[in-house]
Amino acid sequence: MTVTTTPHLNFRGDARAALEFYHSVFGGQLVVLTNEDAHSVEAPAEAQHVKFGQVLGENGFQIMAYDVPASLAYDQGEKSLFVSVRGDSVEQIEELWGRLMEGSTIVEDLAPSFFSPAYGMLRDAFGVVWVLDVAAAYNPA
Repeated sequence: MTVTTTPHLNFRGDARAALEFYHSVFGGQLVVLTNEDAHSVEAPAEAQHVKFGQVLGENGFQIMAYDVPASLAYDQGEKSLFVSVRGDSVEQIEELWGRLMEGSTIVEDLAPSFFSPAYGMLRDAFGVVWVLDVAAAYNPA
């Protein structure tokens, strides 16, 4: 039995732009289904808002997103979640970091840390906080 964990991001009208940006960073397949596509328009102004969206990268990257309807409460919060991207090499993480930082605010520069050969944190233009690092073997010593 396999279990997959996929971050699901909630937006208020920015889901399509966020998904398109993540697709430009990670590649793969982009799927966007609008409220109009799903025949579930609650308000005419939200017809083109995302009802279901995802990016499925060929490298295993997955993220989902949608636009919370105006009829529901929404508060993204300051640090409601971090999206963690863990790679096998510094080069891989540096490449993703370079693409993801477009329009982003650096929270913590990408650099070696006590637990990883490369670790960094940024907040993208959509308010999502990303943590990128290189997986390192655990050494309890």
